Amino acid sequence: MRILFLLLFLGFGAQAQTFSEKIATHREHYKADFVSNEHSPLKEVDLKYLQFYDADSNYKVDAKVTLLEGEKAFKMPTYAGTTADYIRYAKLNFELNGKPVQLTLYRNIALAANASYKDYLFLPFTDQTNNKEIYGGGRYIDLKTTAIVDGKIELDFNKAYNPYCAYSDGYRCPIPPEENDLALTIKAGEKKYTGEKKKRHN
Repeated sequence: MRILFLLLFLGFGAQAQTFSEKIATHREHYKADFVSNEHSPLKEVDLKYLQFYDADSNYKVDAKVTLLEGEKAFKMPTYAGTTADYIRYAKLNFELNGKPVQLTLYRNIALAANASYKDYLFLPFTDQTNNKEIYGGGRYIDLKTTAIVDGKIELDFNKAYNPYCAYSDGYRCPIPPEENDLALTIKAGEKKYTGEKKKRHN
C-alpha cells in the first residue's frame, strides 16, 4: 500500500513539475521576444523587472467555444486615444475555481487580412487584481482559430501577459471591453512591472 501511495505521489509530482517547466519555458521565450523585437519597450537589462505568479494548473481550463454569427466590426479604443477595428469572434464559457465564467474572444480585422496572422485571435480582459498586483490596464492572451477543436479551446491564464503600455507610453494598446471585466481574481500570468515606466521616442 505504501509503495502504491509513493508511486501515485511521485506521478502527481512529476505531472505538476512538467506543467511548471512548460510555463517556465514559455516565459523564457516571452522574455527573449523583448530582446529580439526592435519595437520592444524593454531591453535585456529590464527583464529582471518582469514579475509572474507561480505556475498554477488550476488556471488552465478547457473553454466551450460558441462562434458568433453576423457580428459587425467595431472600433476598440486604445490607451493612446486611437482605435482599431475588431469583430466579436466567439463566446468562451468555462468554470474557474468552481465559478462559471464567460469571456468574449475578438479578431483583429487588419491582422485577419494578413496571411501570416489570419488565425490570430485576441483575448483582452481585466479582473479584480488590476491596479493591485496587476497592471491597471488589463492583460491579454493570444489564441488561434486552429486551437479550437471539437468546439473547445484550451485557455491558460498562466500565459496572460501585459500590454506594452505597462512598460512605456507611446504604444496603442487596446482597452479590454467592459464585457471582459471579470468579477473575480486571476492570480496567474504576468504581474505588475516593477521597473520605471519608459517614454517612447518615435
